Amino acid sequence: MLYTAPTAEVRESFHQGTNRRAYEMLGAHPCYEGDVKKWHFAVWAPNAKHVSLVGEFNRWDRSRHPMIKQFDGTWELRLPEEELLKNMKEDGFPTYKYAVWGADGLWRMKADPYGFYSELRPNNGSRIYDMGNYAWQDAAWMEKRRQFNPNASPVNIYEVHAGSWKRHEDGSFLSYVELADELIPYVVEMGYTHIELLPVMEHPLDMSWGYQVTGFYSATSRYGTPDGLRQLIDRCHQAGIGVILDWVPAHFPRDEVGLYKFDGTDLYNHPDPRRGEIAQWGTMLFDFARGEVCSYLLSNVCFWIDLFHADGIRVDAVSSIIYYDFCKEPGQYLPNQYGGRENLDGIAFLRRMNQTVYHDAPGIMMIAEESTAFPMITAPTYIGGLGFGFKWNMGWMNDILSYIKLDPIYRKYHHDKLTFSLMYAFSENYILPFSHDEVVHGKHSMLDKNPGDLWNKFAGLRALYGYTMAHPGKKLLFMGGEFAHFIEWKFDDQLDWFLLVYERHAPLQKCVKTLNHLYRDLPALHEVDNSWDGFQWVTANDSDNSIVAFIRTDKAGKSILCISNFTPVFRPVYRVPLPYGGTLNELFNTDRAEFGGSNQYNAYEIHAQEGDYNGFPFWADVCVPPLSTVYLTYDKILPPPPEPEAVKPELPQPDAQKTDSGAKPKAKKARSGSSPAPTRRKSAKKAKPEG
Repeated sequence: MLYTAPTAEVRESFHQGTNRRAYEMLGAHPCYEGDVKKWHFAVWAPNAKHVSLVGEFNRWDRSRHPMIKQFDGTWELRLPEEELLKNMKEDGFPTYKYAVWGADGLWRMKADPYGFYSELRPNNGSRIYDMGNYAWQDAAWMEKRRQFNPNASPVNIYEVHAGSWKRHEDGSFLSYVELADELIPYVVEMGYTHIELLPVMEHPLDMSWGYQVTGFYSATSRYGTPDGLRQLIDRCHQAGIGVILDWVPAHFPRDEVGLYKFDGTDLYNHPDPRRGEIAQWGTMLFDFARGEVCSYLLSNVCFWIDLFHADGIRVDAVSSIIYYDFCKEPGQYLPNQYGGRENLDGIAFLRRMNQTVYHDAPGIMMIAEESTAFPMITAPTYIGGLGFGFKWNMGWMNDILSYIKLDPIYRKYHHDKLTFSLMYAFSENYILPFSHDEVVHGKHSMLDKNPGDLWNKFAGLRALYGYTMAHPGKKLLFMGGEFAHFIEWKFDDQLDWFLLVYERHAPLQKCVKTLNHLYRDLPALHEVDNSWDGFQWVTANDSDNSIVAFIRTDKAGKSILCISNFTPVFRPVYRVPLPYGGTLNELFNTDRAEFGGSNQYNAYEIHAQEGDYNGFPFWADVCVPPLSTVYLTYDKILPPPPEPEAVKPELPQPDAQKTDSGAKPKAKKARSGSSPAPTRRKSAKKAKPEG
């Protein structure tokens, strides 16, 4: 990616907060002066007294290569590549930093805010890297993505932490390329549509999982080079798998090498700690009132989409961007100019970001991790929404997990936790997340959240997954949950894959695999996720039995009946009301022996019986196993359409001309319009209605 000098308009857009490609004018880029290859360095540090380029090439001597300050607060320097290669390490990527003499009189050694590659921790320098050399092989995917409509398509996300999915025998990380070798075949076999990678941007501390970023433009060197990550994404696309990246635009750590006090002032955060920091996390909040900060982040999200072909961006902690009082008590935050707690600048940035991304990259998924009742997160910006494509349904997740941990004997007193989500299920475009946050910090693994002995734990987890797959909303499951990882997730070790040799884990994995493929193959489970046209309760209030039943329907009218039993009580004959006559055939059952269940199932076709039951005109008796979810195809017999009403003939209109006396003439007696009418009614009565 060769350096091109910015025009006056480009520079101005950077300062105004609308530049979506600031990474082209700032950072380190190759360029040519005649036949001589050079590297152009540029950094924004308007309040600095002096900035020098330092690195291995000049023995970190800040007096050797001073930078020149431009009129708009950027500092620039151009050096021959030959000079930068002096004293270089063997891997061919020279290391550099900016030595910044700040406005406060202190010298700081700073990594490049726009650096594309970094040293492996604990070292933290930036490294020269040419982003223009990778040859993508995913043209077919990218063209198809332009027409992708995620709202009406299956979206089933496998959330992955690259450093702990699998490791080498000696405990070292898999590289991006090695991860592609093993992860992609597994994801394809399991039937997921997307993977979501926890932040792959450079971060100093492993235990932050990537959520405290120091290199927003730098793919972490833990797993290889930026082109290694691009190869992973490229190969995912060639295998038909989309890639979503977690992104952290709300805050940044205080590490000296990063953005904090970059030029000796609060350059990237608000100087007032009531707006500029979040004490609970020990990090600094971005100041969205600064145009340069907005350009930095807007360009960053576009960078991962443009240069890494990311198919989606999951925006972390949106609540901390839209509210000043996020994780703060009264008096700990500074209200906006109207006295409210809303961060109006943060809200404006999110709208601009989503407008830009959806305009420039059709088919992208912009996903908000947002936990409050802020309205219209996924509504278009032109009607006042934030413009995201999807929102994590944190309310549903909290309700269902608090329900699952209850002993089944008490679940009937909390039945609303199963049904309340449908009160708002269509107010936003939702993703149903069982994420990494739910299997750490004493929350237990997905399996261990279920009470009882091992049989009950596994059966309950299968029932939960079946219920989730049928519930309106796209899906997300953190790695390990698909084979019932027994203990909480550990960021510093690989998943316990050895569990698959035990008798219960492999069958549960097969159950999840079957569910994933059903979800992809059955439009009823994914095509109409955002309206009541795709969902109908038939049994919502059977709290005594802790059973719910509902119908999912696709755009063509084909339906699936879904029944979940959240008690260990076997119901060999359970009556379900139905809106139409027809036949039911079991399609999927979490209690089948192949999944580790007790093998109670509906072996034969079931015919709906006519008769009023719970307000419905039909009913059917179905076998409902203990702690299970059952899907049945529902071939409905629809009633014939109503007969068309008789069409009355038009009567002859009287002559509108007046007589000589000015009075209207009397209408001539028609041959009576009543004679053709019976003929028409008779004809209509004989007509055979369609269907």
